[in-house]
Amino acid sequence: MPLPEPDAVTTLGAVALSGLIHRRELSCTEVMGAYLDRIAVANPAVNAIVALQPRETLMAQAAQRDAELARGESRGPLHGFPLAVKDLDPVRGLPFTQGSPIFRDRVAQTDSIMVERLRASGAVFIGKTNTPEFGLGSHSFNPVYGATGNAYDPARSAGGSSGGAAVAVALRMQPVADGSDHAGSLRNPPAFNNLFGLRTSYGRIPTEAADQFSPGLSVAGAIGRSPADIGLMLSVQAGYDPRVPYSNRQDPAVFAAPLERDFRGTRIAWLGDLNGHLPFEPGVLELGRAALATFTEIGCSVEEACPRFDFEALWRDWLVLRAWMTASSLRPLYDDPARRALLKPEAAWEVERGLALSADQVTAAQEGRTRWYRTLLAFMEDHPFLVAPSAQVFPFPIGWRYPETVGGRKMDTYHRWMETVIPVTMSGLPSLSVPAGFGAAGLPTGVQIVAGNHDERACLELGAAYDAASGWVRRHPPRPGATSEPGTTFS
Repeated sequence: MPLPEPDAVTTLGAVALSGLIHRRELSCTEVMGAYLDRIAVANPAVNAIVALQPRETLMAQAAQRDAELARGESRGPLHGFPLAVKDLDPVRGLPFTQGSPIFRDRVAQTDSIMVERLRASGAVFIGKTNTPEFGLGSHSFNPVYGATGNAYDPARSAGGSSGGAAVAVALRMQPVADGSDHAGSLRNPPAFNNLFGLRTSYGRIPTEAADQFSPGLSVAGAIGRSPADIGLMLSVQAGYDPRVPYSNRQDPAVFAAPLERDFRGTRIAWLGDLNGHLPFEPGVLELGRAALATFTEIGCSVEEACPRFDFEALWRDWLVLRAWMTASSLRPLYDDPARRALLKPEAAWEVERGLALSADQVTAAQEGRTRWYRTLLAFMEDHPFLVAPSAQVFPFPIGWRYPETVGGRKMDTYHRWMETVIPVTMSGLPSLSVPAGFGAAGLPTGVQIVAGNHDERACLELGAAYDAASGWVRRHPPRPGATSEPGTTFS
């Protein structure tokens, strides 16, 4: 049977929902009840939200939030929001598996820094959102919870690693979601599910790390149905924390302010296929190029231009850094034979490659990353915004581990089909994935807007203008038909 339409509460954007709650035109218990009802009918087909907490517990917490408002006490913009957190972050008292059978029974004893902030702002944690094992791979399946289906076709991939988060937002099972991004995890799932997703600059959202002094590749961010909703979420997530020395001191309230801006005359460079370097499934690149007309419509000057750079060398540098960082994180598990046997093959492969690296190789990769950043700085003097595809393929069958060929070209690693996101990851610049339309099979794709370092607001402003002109999310909500069981066999 077709999925029932969402009700008036769950179709509200996060900004509108926060306003209604704080004006006490909508109670927190009404909000919680509406979202739990929606999850009950929508989640079984897609498996986006996992470790869902008991209804009576959540309704009691929502009632506490109502009592606080009755006393004139608001915790913050997310007061009363039902939120499931990506299962790569610990939430005190909830399961914290990271998608790994090694941690199948683990319950978090503390909150992450980001979760502390969401809790302090009044969010009620309803469960977790599904993710691939340790976030490795842009397809959300794991042996603990299974696979997450796409919002537009549950038999297709939701993307990853923030796949559960994206599908939960797309199907109106929560108003907005957190996520993280190393290799497109806040860009590929939004593209696969007709949403917006923000990858932030390094230090914008403080996160835990064993080494706080080496700039990494993974950052936190948010997924929403509009740039304004993401801005509201970011106003809570962002801000300085003394535990994270590189965290940014800018007042995060700036992201919740209205996103109006005149873009007439603004120059944009379309990176396309990186001077012929990237293959694409037929239709994906064409939809990205067609989306450029919307930027022109709002007054931007769009040029097909791409920096001259050795993108194969950039990919190899990323492979080195990815393996090095993964090995640093997972080596304690790999060194234990019993736990090593429970790692998925891609995780073990990354660790083994990382352990074989020399200091010289890692240093050379970091220097290559720096050369790329400097190249972009010079290029963006004439093009303050870049636009590029968010994915190289449409959502693929849920039973695949990953696409083995793209555009007739064989993929030589499990993640090469997502190479289009790697130049942004390696630059450290902020990027907002925006919807770009639907292919012949009715499956969505997106493009990513890239702005200058620590200028997430510029990404959101341009995204808001684009959204007002295109309306992809408003005009094309998901209406999946018959339900299907998430795949359990991966090839």
